Amino acid sequence: MTRVLLVGGGLTSSVVGTLLRRELPHAELVLWDKARGAGGRMSTSRSPHDPTCTLDLGAQYISATPEYAELHSSYYEELVSAGVLAPLTNKVVGMRGGEDTKHYVSPAGVSSIVKHYMKQANINPRFEQHVRSIEEAAGGKWNVKTQSGEQDTFDAVVLTMPVPQIFALSGTVKEIIDGDEKLRTNLHSVDYSSRYALGLFYEDGAKVALEDSSAAAQYIANHPVIRFVALDHRKRGADTTTPSVVVHTSVPFGKAHVEETPNQVQPLLVSSVTEMFPHWPQPKAIKCQKWRFSQVTSAYPGLPGYVSLAGGLVVGGDGFTHSNMDGCIESAQAVAAAVVQKG
Repeated sequence: MTRVLLVGGGLTSSVVGTLLRRELPHAELVLWDKARGAGGRMSTSRSPHDPTCTLDLGAQYISATPEYAELHSSYYEELVSAGVLAPLTNKVVGMRGGEDTKHYVSPAGVSSIVKHYMKQANINPRFEQHVRSIEEAAGGKWNVKTQSGEQDTFDAVVLTMPVPQIFALSGTVKEIIDGDEKLRTNLHSVDYSSRYALGLFYEDGAKVALEDSSAAAQYIANHPVIRFVALDHRKRGADTTTPSVVVHTSVPFGKAHVEETPNQVQPLLVSSVTEMFPHWPQPKAIKCQKWRFSQVTSAYPGLPGYVSLAGGLVVGGDGFTHSNMDGCIESAQAVAAAVVQKG
């Protein structure tokens, strides 16, 4: 039986798992991620006071151009049929994209997309598993160790974390990268924007509205801190009277404060929101999230979808394509094909 380890709990890993389950139905698929839950940059957070009050701190909606809507139609049709995706029908002020671009939201939160594919792959993910080293083992296998001291051996290992995090790994993976100047240069060329996200959870019945009272979200131009604000419950069409709000900072602000902690930055964000929306009540709970690796600004040269470091050791993710759902699907398809070929 082929044993495959997927390192990363985001969209690319979960789609890879689904594709491998179809091609290698008897394989043992294992998923480890250092986070506490599924989603990666497609994470959904819950209010500590009301588990039904949720918001998406990462990806806000899914956009598919006509080309990708056709190319990946089976994925979108499956997700819509399962109720995981629904058309975005509420107004977003300043939204970019052509008239033919299709926009979707995830009514149960964007992490439900990742969870859907994990279920399709029949994977029981293990979280708070921070991989620290990958060593080549006998028989073409790979020995993987975590920071907590756990270790296991696999026939194939797939890495889908943001590319800069690969350089923190030790063992054979480090030796391979250090010994290949072109590979190392190409991996170092992958770059990401940084930003902070602020989640505001309110009391049931609280009144919050944007400047355009008919809008569910808006992009903010020329503000030194805030770039995007969403009434998340309205944007997703949630059947609730408990509001939740998501605020994304601008990329320049994120870059300037990337080495600070969320606790240090949170007061700056709350102050900016209060100044912009003075009529809003005080939230019942607040969550501040730092996205050090938010969106890919410079992808791996040639956009290959994946890179094989050695037989059975593959790296992929949006850093090898482009930073949206379709980029993750493209990478997942390339990664899965490489693993199947090895298996």
